[in-house]
Amino acid sequence: MIEDAGIADDEHDAEPERHLAWRAASVGFAALDVDDAELLHGWRSDPVNAHEFGTWPRSLTATRERIERDSDDGDRDEFLVLLPDGTPIGYIALSDQSMSDGTAEVELMLDPRYRGHGHGTDALDALVDLAFGELPLYRLAAKTHTGNAPALAVLAKSGFVHEGVSRAACLHRGRRHDLAVFSLLRPEWEALNRPRAWDA
Repeated sequence: MIEDAGIADDEHDAEPERHLAWRAASVGFAALDVDDAELLHGWRSDPVNAHEFGTWPRSLTATRERIERDSDDGDRDEFLVLLPDGTPIGYIALSDQSMSDGTAEVELMLDPRYRGHGHGTDALDALVDLAFGELPLYRLAAKTHTGNAPALAVLAKSGFVHEGVSRAACLHRGRRHDLAVFSLLRPEWEALNRPRAWDA
């Protein structure tokens, strides 16, 4: 047995470093774990996120159970978005994956304190590189409220094409909302003139 008497007790109590499943220049992805339920619950409870997602917050227990239930779902890959220093700043996912059709939907939610700094675009670019660089996907889709200007800007910066509008597709706060529908195809990603995540 080896002892390291030189390490202070508070260092033993420090949070263990997250193992990154995917890394880009400015962000990394760590697989979502049930212990992340409190973070996710807090972000979903933010009024702006709740409005943009068109959902209301679930209980912490329900969030934890959902993460645990979906951890074995082969059609869904969920990650925490981390800064290089390990700070968690958001959530990102590839959902409704169909490997036979080569399709998936992207989801992104940022901690309110980290919006407006380019992290959303960096995270979405990294997820797109994962989807097309490591998985046999051909088409990625995304939906957001037509009035969600920040999300619309992030999707456009990442090369997504506005396909159209799903009219009155979401009920939120007593009103029907239109959803903007975006997609990105593999050949369009291949034509993008930007570094890939693995070039970081």
